[in-house]
Amino acid sequence: MNAMMRVRLKADGRIVEILADGTERAMARAAATTPLAGPDVAGATVLANPRIGGQGRDAVYAKGIRARAKLTQAEFAARIGVPIETVRNWEQGKRSPRGPARALLKVIDQAPQVAFAVLNTAKPER
Repeated sequence: MNAMMRVRLKADGRIVEILADGTERAMARAAATTPLAGPDVAGATVLANPRIGGQGRDAVYAKGIRARAKLTQAEFAARIGVPIETVRNWEQGKRSPRGPARALLKVIDQAPQVAFAVLNTAKPER
């Protein structure tokens, strides 16, 4: 039986797994500590805390998450269910991810396999 993992984004930015008995267990942060390649992508310190700074850091954060997922902008947009223009605007610093988008990016950053598995099982709206 394939049980679905339940996760929660805490107010302090941590992601925890919700266990069957209702208790929480902290999830590993391996993805956020992996350095990224490329001259326009910052190190793990910036990626671990996207709220520091303005839209420039948000752009680096969004681009870094996509880069670690090894997806093109079009592929990433399709996987998370947003228009490609949204991803482009985030990465160019024209817009910053807000609310649910920021939460989704945080989950993808810390637990990409879980996030993409859940997104793949989501039923499309009609």
